[in-house]
Amino acid sequence: MEYPVSHQTILVIDFGGQYNQLIARRVRECGVYCEIKPYTTPLETLRAMNPIGFIFTGGPNSVYEEGSPRVDPALFTLGIPVLGICYGCQLMAHTLGGQVTEAQDDAAREYGKTKTYYDTNCRLFRGLPAEGVSWMSHGDYMARVPEGFALTARSDACPNVAIADESRGFYGVQYHPEVNHTEHGMTMIRNFLYDVCGALGDWTMNDYMKTSIEAIRAKVGEGKVLLALSGGVDSSVAAALLAEAVGNQLTCVFVDHGLMRKDEGDEVEAAFRPWDVNFVRVNAEERFLTKLAGVSEPEQKRKIIGEEFIRVFEEEGKKIGQVDYLVQGTIYPDVVESGVGDAAVIKSHHNVGGLPDYVDFKEIIEPLRLLFKDEVRQLGRELGLPEYLVTRQPFPGPGLAIRVIGDITKEKLNILREADAIFRDEIARAGEDRNLNQYFAVLTNLRSVGVMGDGRTYDYALALRGVTTSDFMTAGWARIPYDVLDKISVRIVNEVPCINRVLYDITSKPPATVEFE
Repeated sequence: MEYPVSHQTILVIDFGGQYNQLIARRVRECGVYCEIKPYTTPLETLRAMNPIGFIFTGGPNSVYEEGSPRVDPALFTLGIPVLGICYGCQLMAHTLGGQVTEAQDDAAREYGKTKTYYDTNCRLFRGLPAEGVSWMSHGDYMARVPEGFALTARSDACPNVAIADESRGFYGVQYHPEVNHTEHGMTMIRNFLYDVCGALGDWTMNDYMKTSIEAIRAKVGEGKVLLALSGGVDSSVAAALLAEAVGNQLTCVFVDHGLMRKDEGDEVEAAFRPWDVNFVRVNAEERFLTKLAGVSEPEQKRKIIGEEFIRVFEEEGKKIGQVDYLVQGTIYPDVVESGVGDAAVIKSHHNVGGLPDYVDFKEIIEPLRLLFKDEVRQLGRELGLPEYLVTRQPFPGPGLAIRVIGDITKEKLNILREADAIFRDEIARAGEDRNLNQYFAVLTNLRSVGVMGDGRTYDYALALRGVTTSDFMTAGWARIPYDVLDKISVRIVNEVPCINRVLYDITSKPPATVEFE
């Protein structure tokens, strides 16, 4: 189901950059709607979306190589402003008659934090100090910039860190303004949106809520709707939105697949029973564990869980009567990470890349598909959801199936539940839950030798993961105090059978993802 977008739109053209979602998130933080589109999207499709501006992402390729990602050169004749970032900057220069070459010496290659000097007369840099730190990541060099372009920023090593043709609204930067390491990067993006593209800042969750409710009512009519309710933030907000739109035409089905955290199934049921919606809990642990028996590969786990979810919903729909629509809490990062166009699949989300080819519903409705996580939380507040639901830390749809590394058994799940509950309990007792955006335990497939009670053990190693983030597209590992980690480790090893070693993951995203699988 497509939701009408009546807002001004920026199109982020993706060339395979690792920060494509982050760029889009930064644009929306400025109150401007945007979508990510692969570079292969036909020009007519892009034009039909009536964008007020384009942003070209970075990417791993070199523009002078045969087969490197390109855009239709006619895009530059549309009279629409363009901001090129890193590869996007070099592509614009290459397409418009400049020359991009491999850097001939180490000085021309720039990586990491770099002192940069700005021409503050350029609209992109208005209101900025004349110098600051930018985050560089490029090994190619613009040996000649296109005719009509001026040099608007430089570093000690590179004279053309930024270029601009202000008469046409074309800007290129060789660094990444979207990352926090670049000082005043948000101001640069805001300047492009408002001073160059003429943005009005008309993207708000209150407006999105009203538009979505109208679209859902128009689509559903008198039909019946089945919602896949996990109890997490996304599905809870989707449930509230659908309840507002279609009322008792909605049935929320909570599938307890046996992959939830300790006592979580009961907590979900208690939270949603008082709602004025039809609520059904399906206890399907044995069914899911049978399907997952012997499966170790994480993508296969996700696809099995995705298909089995759908089959359960189909069966429950038949019990209710003719159900026309299935609702899922899919959000925008799910879609992007599952692969958009030629973009790499980071991991298939069970509700996107894990869906079976055939689904026995008239249509799947995904009312949050255009939203990032923090936008979903704000929408929940607009709908009047309690804060404890809105701020609940994310829990993956496949549940503990992707937090048990390797094959899944009921015994392993029970071990992980108990350890994870201790971890969460001690984090809350220490008040660290206010400092962490997500934290959980992972049962690794590694066994190691230990000594307990003067005897040799050969048991599992448990990994703990805690991250801090503003958007879940990038994340840093959380600096949990040592004394808290010590207490957690002692409790887990003493209270949970079959664990004799506790590890703490200190890897950020990227290069890792938040989840292990």
